Amino acid sequence: MSTEQTTPAPAQTQTPVAAAAAAAAAAPAQAHPKHGHSKKAKKQQTFNLKTPKGTKDWADKDMIIREAIFNKLTSLFKSHGGVTIDTPVFELREILAGKYGEDSKLIYNLEDQGGELTSLRYDLTVPFARYVAMNGIANIKRYHVAKVYRRDQPAMTKGRMREFYQCDFDIAGEYDSMVPDAEIMNVLVSGLKSLGILDFKIKLNHRKILDGIFQVCGVADEDVRKVSSAVDKLDKSPWEAVKKEMVVEKNQPEEVADKIWEFVKLKGEIRPVLATLKSNELLMSNESAKLEV
Repeated sequence: MSTEQTTPAPAQTQTPVAAAAAAAAAAPAQAHPKHGHSKKAKKQQTFNLKTPKGTKDWADKDMIIREAIFNKLTSLFKSHGGVTIDTPVFELREILAGKYGEDSKLIYNLEDQGGELTSLRYDLTVPFARYVAMNGIANIKRYHVAKVYRRDQPAMTKGRMREFYQCDFDIAGEYDSMVPDAEIMNVLVSGLKSLGILDFKIKLNHRKILDGIFQVCGVADEDVRKVSSAVDKLDKSPWEAVKKEMVVEKNQPEEVADKIWEFVKLKGEIRPVLATLKSNELLMSNESAKLEV
C-alpha cells in the first residue's frame, strides 16, 4: 500500500492590477446592458467542412496502397539508372504560358506575390525542361512523382480531378537513335506488370507524322495545334463529336475533317499501321511524315 502526502503550495501575492486581470479571465463572458436591454449573442460562425471541388482526402488505408505503388515504381526507375529531382509546385507564369495550347486555360494562376506572376504547375514535363535548360544538363534519366493542378471541370467518378499525382520517367539528352524510346517502352510495360496490370494497350504518338497528316489533309500550319487538340479527344469522344468541334469550333472545312478521319481511324499493331501509311502516296509527299515513317 502506498501513501501520498501533499504539501500546501506557497502563498502567492498579486498586485491589484494582476488580480483584476485574473478575475476577468476566470469570469464567464457577460453581455453589458445598454438602455436596459442586453445585446443579442453574436451568431456563432459555422464552417462548411468539405474539401475543395476536385480534390479529396486520402485515408490511412489509401496511403498504404499509394506508398506500395510508388515504392515499386521508383525501384524500377532506379534499376534503369533514373535519378529523381524536385521542382517548385509553382512556376513563373511566363515559363508555363503557351506550352499547352488550348489547355492553357486550365492553368491555376496565383495572385501577384512580391512582383512575380506565378502559376501552379500543370504537369511535370515543362518544369523538367526548365530545370534541364537552367542547369545546362547534357544527359539525364529522371523520374518524378508529384502533384499537379488543373482548373478543369472535375469528374471524381471518372478519376478526373483538379489535384492529382503524375508519374514521369524521361530521358533527355544525346543518345543513340531509338534507344531511349525502346527503354521507355520497357519501363512502361514492366511498371504495369509489376502492379498486376496485365490487360493493357499502349498507344504511340509521333507528332511529326501527325503534323504531316494534318498538312496533306489541308490544315493550315497555324491551325495544326488546334486540330491536334481535337483529335486527342478521340479516346473519350466519338468521331462525330470530334468532327463537329473541328468544323464548328476550329473553323475547318468539312472535307478537311473527312480526310483526317481516313487516317486517324487506322488501328492496329505498329508495323501494319506504318505499312499502310507508307503506301499512301499523298502522305509520302510530305517531307515531315516521309522522314519519320
